[in-house]
Amino acid sequence: MADTMQFDLVSPERRLVSVPVREVRLPGTDGDLSAMPGHAPVIVNLRPGMVVVVDESGAEAEFAVTGGFAEINNNSVSLLAERGHARGEMTQAIFNEMMVDAIRRRKIAEEKHSAGEEIVAAAVKLLADMEAMGTHIGLDPNQASVPD
Repeated sequence: MADTMQFDLVSPERRLVSVPVREVRLPGTDGDLSAMPGHAPVIVNLRPGMVVVVDESGAEAEFAVTGGFAEINNNSVSLLAERGHARGEMTQAIFNEMMVDAIRRRKIAEEKHSAGEEIVAAAVKLLADMEAMGTHIGLDPNQASVPD
């Protein structure tokens, strides 16, 4: 079994990273998951959170994602993020934009109760995951405000 696998992280705007890695930690909707070389093939839906990659030397890099999916194979992980940024790029302004989108989704879901309680619960969880990601990075989730 190889010691590394290929990791590619892309968002609609750009490719964030393409490197060999020893491990990728993903914020899955059904729970967090670590992928390493030799992992069984699977597609994972992602929730907002931090993707952590461990390179060949053991150094870690973090990327904030708002969701998306990852395709894991025995020798690669390809992640398509709804929106993604390297942790070092995350500013309060960028995080506020992400929070505003999550708050809007929750408001829309709550206004459309006919959509069902599952959708409202999913929107509330999305917002909570965004808040947790911001707190992890050291950003203030309370600074984001949505115009009425």
